[in-house]
Amino acid sequence: MNPTARDAAAASTLDKRVTSLEQAVQAMADTPDFGKPGKLRRVLEALRRVLLQPGGAAAVQARAQAIEEAGVFRGTDWDTPEILIPALVGTSLHGGNQDTVVIEATSELRVLAVARGDYVHPTLSAEDARQFLSHVLAMNLELLFAPPSEAERTREGRTAQLIRALFRHLADGIGYDSVLDELVDEIWRILRQRPIQVEQVRSLITSISIYRGDPDVDLGASGQGLDRLITSLFGTTDACREDPGVDVFRSRLEAMDSSGLQYEASGFARAMHDTGLVSPYHAELLRYLCHESDYLLGEALGLSDTGRNCLLRYRDLVHRLIEVAVHPETAQCIYGLALLLDRGILYEPPVVPALWRQLALELSPAALDRLTSLFGDQPSPAARLTAGVLSMLGLPLGVGQGDNPTCQSARALSMWAYNDPDYLLQIVTWAARDDEVIMHFEGQPISSKDSATGLAELLPVDLDPVSLLVVPHLDRIYAEMGRRCADRPGDPHRWVNPEFHGWWAARGFHINVDVATGKLIGLDEFLRDFHASYHPDYNGGRPLIHPQPAGIAVTDSAARYVGWHAITILRVAPDPKGGMRVYFFNPNNDSGQDWGDGVVVSTAGNGERYGESSLPFDQFTSRLYIFHVDPLEHGAPDKVPAEDIARITGFLERSWGADRVPAGGLQATPDPRP
Repeated sequence: MNPTARDAAAASTLDKRVTSLEQAVQAMADTPDFGKPGKLRRVLEALRRVLLQPGGAAAVQARAQAIEEAGVFRGTDWDTPEILIPALVGTSLHGGNQDTVVIEATSELRVLAVARGDYVHPTLSAEDARQFLSHVLAMNLELLFAPPSEAERTREGRTAQLIRALFRHLADGIGYDSVLDELVDEIWRILRQRPIQVEQVRSLITSISIYRGDPDVDLGASGQGLDRLITSLFGTTDACREDPGVDVFRSRLEAMDSSGLQYEASGFARAMHDTGLVSPYHAELLRYLCHESDYLLGEALGLSDTGRNCLLRYRDLVHRLIEVAVHPETAQCIYGLALLLDRGILYEPPVVPALWRQLALELSPAALDRLTSLFGDQPSPAARLTAGVLSMLGLPLGVGQGDNPTCQSARALSMWAYNDPDYLLQIVTWAARDDEVIMHFEGQPISSKDSATGLAELLPVDLDPVSLLVVPHLDRIYAEMGRRCADRPGDPHRWVNPEFHGWWAARGFHINVDVATGKLIGLDEFLRDFHASYHPDYNGGRPLIHPQPAGIAVTDSAARYVGWHAITILRVAPDPKGGMRVYFFNPNNDSGQDWGDGVVVSTAGNGERYGESSLPFDQFTSRLYIFHVDPLEHGAPDKVPAEDIARITGFLERSWGADRVPAGGLQATPDPRP
C-alpha cells in the first residue's frame, strides 16, 4: 500500500472510531445521573480506540467539553481539574491500568483544550491550564524524546506509544519553550530547599543536556537558565568544560601550577554553593588536593572562617573522611562535608571520636546487603554510608521520608543531626553494625529486633544511605512506644514524642482534637496557649531554644483534610516584610505545598534558611493540632486579640475542621483588652 492510500485508510479508521466515540458520549449525556456508570465502559473503550489512532489525541481534544459534560470524570479525582497534581500524572500513565491511562490522557487533552481557549472551563483558567501542562511535560521529558524501553513495551504494549503520542501532542499544543521554562523553575525551586537526595534533579539535568545536544530535537530558544545547572555537573571549570572524563581531568590537574589549581578550586566551590549540586569532577579535585594543599582544600570546599579552622584543627580526620567517602559516585557528600565544617560541630567533644568510629565501622551482613542492593558495590557500602553521614550532618533539614509513612522517623533523624549530632552517630552505629537499635520508654528498653512491624508495611528503598539503614529500626520502635501507651486516655504523642526524640522535646502537651470522636475541643485555649508559648509578642520575646516536634493536619489545594503529619517547629520570627512567621521542618520530600484557602507553604523568599518551610503565624496555627511546651514557662494567653483567634478559627473551619466542629459551633473568646 502506497503512503497516500495508507494515510487515507488511517483517516477512514479514525473517522469510524470518532463516530463511535461521539455516539457513546451522547448516550452517556442522555442518561440520568444514576445510570451514567453503566455507560462508562463503552465510552472508555471508544476513547481508547480513538487515542490509539494517528490524530486521535486531536480528535479527543476537540470533543473534550462534550466528554466532560457527559459525566465521564464524575465521581473521580479528575472531576476537579483545578486541584490536580502534575507530579501524579506520570504515575497514573504508567500504573498498568488501561482505564486509568485512558481517563488520565483524556483529562490532559481537556486541560489542553482549556489552555488553548477552545473550552472555557468553569473552574480552570487558561493560564492555570497552561502552567499545569508545562509542569506535567517538564516532569516527564523522557516521554517526549526517548522511545519506550523494552520493559515499557512488554508491560504496556501499544499503550506505551499512545502515551508518547499524547505527550507530543501536548508539547505541540503549548510549545517546548514553556516546558523548559517550567523545568528550570521547578529544578531551582527544589534545589533552594537543599535536599540531601538530588538524584531526580541530576537525572533531569542529565536528560535535558542530552536532548539539547541532539540535532534532531528542537527545544526552542528558552530554558537558558539550564546552563548554570548543566555546567555545575558536567563543565564547571575550564579543565572539565567539555566533560572529558575523570581520568583526563586528573591528568590536567597534575599538570597545573598553584594558580591554576586555585582557579579550579574556587570555581567548583562557587558552583556548589550556588546550586547545591556537586560535580563528579569536584570529587576528583578534592582527592587530589588532599595531597597538595590544605589551603586549596578549603578553597575547593568554599569554607567560612569557622570551617577553615575546623579543617586545620582536625585535618587528619577531614583527610580521612575525603579518602573514604568522597568519590565521583558520591560527590554530593562534598556539600555536606563543607556545611558540616562550617557548622563547627567538630568542636563538640563527642563528634570527632564518633566520626573516627564511623570510619572504622564494620557493617553487619544485613546493612551490607541493604546498601549494596540499592547503591551497588562501587564505592563500597561503608563509603556510601559515611558519605550519607556527611550529608545528613551538613544538611540536617534536607532529610526526606521518601514515599513512606515514616515522617516521625525522618523528623527524628533531622532533629538529632541538627541538635545532637553525636547521638545520631550512635544510632547509625547501632543500626549499621549491630542491625539493632535500643531505645528506652519510661525507663524500659525497646529493641528494634524484638518489636513488631512499624508504620511502613515494606522496607523503604527511596531514601538516603543513613535513612535506608536507620528508619526501619526507628519505625518499629516508634510503633512499639505507641502500643505501650495505647490504653491511656488521650493522644499517645503526649508520652511518645519526648521519649522518642530526646529530653529537649518539652513535656507540656496540647491537642485540639478529641481522639475518641475526632471532633475539635478546647480550640480557644489551644490557640491562645500556642501564641503564649511561641509568638514573641505573647511569650516575653523568648526565642525557641530547641526544635520542637509538632503535628499538623495536612490539607490539599482544595483545603480538604488529607492526614496527620509530623513536623518540627524551628523558630518564630518576623519575615523581611515584618509579618510574623513560623519556620518549620517538613520531612516531606518537597515542602512547597498548597494547603488550600490561600495557605501556600513557602520555602524561599520569606526569610527561610535552606531547608526551612514557613507560613504566616495565623495560617500555620490553623493547620496545627499538636504542640509541646515547657509547662513551667508561662506567656500571656489572655492578651491575644479575639480577632486573631477568630481569623485562625475561620481558616480552620474552612479546611480540615469543617466536619469536626461540635454541635453549637466554635465560639471565640471576647477580646479581653479594655
